[in-house]
Amino acid sequence: MDKDKIISELTFKAIRSSGAGGQNVNKVSSKVVLTFDVANSFALSDEEKELTLKKLKSKLTLEGILILTCDEDRSQLKNKSIVTKRFIEIIEKSLLVPKPRKATKIPRSVVEKRLKDKSTTAEIKQNRKKPDL
Repeated sequence: MDKDKIISELTFKAIRSSGAGGQNVNKVSSKVVLTFDVANSFALSDEEKELTLKKLKSKLTLEGILILTCDEDRSQLKNKSIVTKRFIEIIEKSLLVPKPRKATKIPRSVVEKRLKDKSTTAEIKQNRKKPDL
């Protein structure tokens, strides 16, 4: 994965932010919308695309486009850097391949301790009963 290639494929769009803020919100387009076409990306290999499409399935549109927005700051430039950083983190997480889990055997001492505890509990419960005469 080449970060510079991927960043060059990003498209940014500045729109007016919603919510409270008075005049600043009404006249300044500070909200940044980042879009990245995962399916048609040249920066990702076929395996990386497949892995990303599978892991980010819930965050993608039907066409395989990732859309991220940021309106945390009043500055458009800061919002752009924040959303780019967030995008890089998401892509890096999606490309991580988890290590296969190794099945481990339960130690004999643990099994013996469990069976001993069971038998002592059963014995205690038996002693609580009235004796059969």
